[in-house]
Amino acid sequence: MEIGIYGIYLKLGIAGAAAYLFWCIASITLHELAHGWAALWQGDDTPRTYGRMTWNPIVHMGLWSLACLLLVGIAWGVMPTDPSKYRWGRKGRIVVSGAGPAMNALLFLVCWTGVGVLDGLNLVPLGGDTPYNRLADFLWIGGLLNGLLCLFNLLPLPPFDGASIVAGFSRTYYRWMHDPRVQTASLFILIVVMFSGIGSLCARASARAGQGLAAFVVEVVSKLN
Repeated sequence: MEIGIYGIYLKLGIAGAAAYLFWCIASITLHELAHGWAALWQGDDTPRTYGRMTWNPIVHMGLWSLACLLLVGIAWGVMPTDPSKYRWGRKGRIVVSGAGPAMNALLFLVCWTGVGVLDGLNLVPLGGDTPYNRLADFLWIGGLLNGLLCLFNLLPLPPFDGASIVAGFSRTYYRWMHDPRVQTASLFILIVVMFSGIGSLCARASARAGQGLAAFVVEVVSKLN
């Protein structure tokens, strides 16, 4: 079966598979750390108490998530926080929950900007196999993946970060999200979203936005060069 890292290897080669592994692990780890940093800033010491403020991806992702990354090509992470300790109360959810997608958005911008700079300086000849070509491919994978993670996590459905962000704005949504029936259905919602094609839509949106950003950077660099 052409799924998981093996499937990516068949499509992108060993360098592409290695880049995908790197970016998945690094992006999820930074996503969770961003939640932790925001929670600490909000006065919640839960991430530090549970020993989660670490760069060790196993702590954030767990062995089961890493195994799914290898076998299926998808993974996730967790950062424990206590919203009751947020100094901004319910509004603190907007900051803490939004910090993870914001980190992915930042990585998205950095990666696609790097692609644009390399292209604008004419360092990546079409069909070439130079170190710059490989760096551009590496950044392309990172940009695409982080754009996908950002958009996916902003979906306003539990258990995604977008649900907590909306709950920070709306008391009605906050009460709905904390309904035991909704919490019980979170896993079902996650499975439906994963296999509904929403992920493909997010991936296409990420690619188009990234290509647009890279094209803009190419134009700017070309004028300055």
